[in-house]
Amino acid sequence: MSFDGVFTHAIVQELQMELVSGRISKIHQPYENEVVLVIRARGKNHRLLLSAHPSYSRVQLTEIAYGNPETPPNFVMMLRKYLEGAILESIHQIDNDRVIHFSFSKRNELGDLQNIVLIVELMGRHSTIVLLNNETGKILDTIKHIGSSQNTYRSLLPGAEYIAPPLQTQKNPFKATKETVFHLLSQTDELSGTYLQQQFQGFGRDTADELSYRLKMRPNEKMAVWAEFMASINQVTPTLTTVGQKEFFTPFEYQSLSQKEGATVAHFDSLSQLLDAYYGDKAEKDRVKQQGGELLRKMENELKRNQSKLKKREKTLTDSENAEEYRRDGELLTTFMVQVPRGASQVELENYYEENQLITIKLNPALSPNQNAQKYFQKYQKLKNAVKLIGKQIKETKDEIAYLESVLAQLEIAGPMDLTVIKEELTEQGYIRKRASKKQKKEKKSRPEHFVSADGTQLLVGKNNLQNDQLTLKTARKTDYWLHAKDIPGSHVIIKSENPSEDTIMAAAELAAFYSKYRHSAQVPVDVVQVKHIRKPNGAKPGYVIYENQKTVFVTPEEAVVESLREKD
Repeated sequence: MSFDGVFTHAIVQELQMELVSGRISKIHQPYENEVVLVIRARGKNHRLLLSAHPSYSRVQLTEIAYGNPETPPNFVMMLRKYLEGAILESIHQIDNDRVIHFSFSKRNELGDLQNIVLIVELMGRHSTIVLLNNETGKILDTIKHIGSSQNTYRSLLPGAEYIAPPLQTQKNPFKATKETVFHLLSQTDELSGTYLQQQFQGFGRDTADELSYRLKMRPNEKMAVWAEFMASINQVTPTLTTVGQKEFFTPFEYQSLSQKEGATVAHFDSLSQLLDAYYGDKAEKDRVKQQGGELLRKMENELKRNQSKLKKREKTLTDSENAEEYRRDGELLTTFMVQVPRGASQVELENYYEENQLITIKLNPALSPNQNAQKYFQKYQKLKNAVKLIGKQIKETKDEIAYLESVLAQLEIAGPMDLTVIKEELTEQGYIRKRASKKQKKEKKSRPEHFVSADGTQLLVGKNNLQNDQLTLKTARKTDYWLHAKDIPGSHVIIKSENPSEDTIMAAAELAAFYSKYRHSAQVPVDVVQVKHIRKPNGAKPGYVIYENQKTVFVTPEEAVVESLREKD
């Protein structure tokens, strides 16, 4: 489902209950198109997410932790100037459109009361957030600057007069009279979703199809169906319906979706929790794709280059096994040179190494018999020299491929905040150039993820290979236990105990499986061994260790289990 006018109506009601009269304590802009306001209301801090993302625009309370960039963007600096400490007076939706006004009051430096409005327009790729001086009607700033050359209807720039989006001509379903609704429902033979969208404001395709479905089920009770439908919007039952591979979030259960074959339904305590469940993973992956796209491409190209290099080196090794044949052919050509015709592409000679059996030797017609013999000797010598190095080179290339695969596996499961950690490692390894800056700022070292088993045992998980090395080789005691997905790129996991329970081992194995390349597999093998049996070979890549005396357990990684183990702040 899209975040349509009906869902906007429902979420505004939820936010009014939770936030009105609250005070803004913090403001962050974790990503280009998203703002988080921390509002203290009813004795609790609430994180209000305002997203103008072109694909995931929405307004909701969120439990997802968002990072706070070290250098705040200009827009968030303006928000802090006008809204930090402000009181949220009201939240209201414009008609049944996807436009929400958050009205704040705050005293300025002179003690005068200011009325500031934060407008969120949820309109797909045209979504935006506008900070407005309500008294003057002037825009203070916007999250996206749109000039007249981009939009002839209105400019969204600091100092410009705010012009609302074009008004819709359809009827507002929450304000339309019974007579109007009856007339609109009665004047057509087919109450299709398309017709309902044309008549009523804010009905997305799924909402219109749901109402159409219910009206067709009870064609003689149109007004009763309408009344029940509108009542459901005001008394929400947040629902996530899965049909095949598609998910739909709705303010209440849509029968047109839930009654489809194979459909599954999950209910949530609030619309915001529903949105976290629906958008959380999707939005995270999209951000990683955007922010880590270049990094991912670079690592994939590096992996392809090394895979190509490995094929060439393995071919050289195979050829070196035939080096003696080149020497033999060179000697036969030298011995029977008078029998070798000039300009021939091949010659048959007696092979005195194998009881004078005839052997066919290929020739280069452009070369003399002696030159052909010398070519065979040169190939022989080249392969003999190569074989001394090729074994070592193949091992180095295989190690490089294993390392790159581990980095790609980490990028696959990384959240936006993990990308900095992975970049930190790749910069140190020389895959990414370190940017020289005039002002050298000491960067905070990233730290591993912390989890706790049911009996209180600490579980630590490395989020990149530098952390893996730090955890295994320095942080962990020799008596602690170490886990890693067997022969699969993934994170190192440390159990901070010399005698962990079986439940703790299985919990740590869940983490090792989940933070590996095979996190979506049904059965993932995980090796468990005490740290004293692990060592790192000299010159090995970050994250690479060898071990012995391990035992292997099998687990099915589940995100819900992982989240239940996460250490609470």
